[in-house]
Amino acid sequence: MLEYKFKEFVAIVKKLRIECPWDREQTHDSIKSNTLEEAYEVVEAIDNKDYEELKKELGDLFLHILFHSQIAEENNHFTLSDVIDSINEKLIRRHPHVFGDTTVTGADHVQTNWEAIKLTEGRSSVLEGVPINMPSLYRAFRLQEKASKVGFDWEKKEDVWKKVIEEIEEMHVSEREETREELEKEVGDVFFAMVNYSRFLKINPEDALRSANEKFIKRFSFVEKRIIETGKKINESNLAEMDVFWNESKKDIK
Repeated sequence: MLEYKFKEFVAIVKKLRIECPWDREQTHDSIKSNTLEEAYEVVEAIDNKDYEELKKELGDLFLHILFHSQIAEENNHFTLSDVIDSINEKLIRRHPHVFGDTTVTGADHVQTNWEAIKLTEGRSSVLEGVPINMPSLYRAFRLQEKASKVGFDWEKKEDVWKKVIEEIEEMHVSEREETREELEKEVGDVFFAMVNYSRFLKINPEDALRSANEKFIKRFSFVEKRIIETGKKINESNLAEMDVFWNESKKDIK
């Protein structure tokens, strides 16, 4: 049944590329932003624990995988079968503890082996493979994580925190004495150090900041609603009044 449904899905995408004027015009470049958007929508559904929506969003993301594969096949670059062969080979090659006779002691050992195997595949640096277009906060996290797998890491969490404080102090000094360009670098160093500390806390900084953003939206929306209830518009209020409602929101929205 699953094989039949997959073949039907592939056939539908092929038919769309032939018979739909919009689908026919698309290229890898024209839909790449949509592909990224679909991935974010998958993450949003996971965050909301909305599994009905997750089912739909995974379908949308799956569509983009097939669509890109179909475009590539039409241009004689590769086929969907090549895509599947590639990932099958990679999964087997990078899991010698499952498909071979390698022994591992746990998840961390698996990740260390994973990075070592990548270097045997022609990569010149363990930092390769972290996309430049990835959100910078998460990219910093992944770069640090990859470096740590080959031993380039702090030994104590306390030392990482000292580095955070050091970078904050340098930023304050730069604010008074340096150019805007230098200040921007110091602000970046603060973020990078804080990402490192969050890694030692085993907290994904991208997830943490996304959660903080959503909490801010909910609390500020509460403030806007309460301002409207007083008969004012948000731009007719003042900070003292908004702060009262903000404190109210904290009781209702955790």
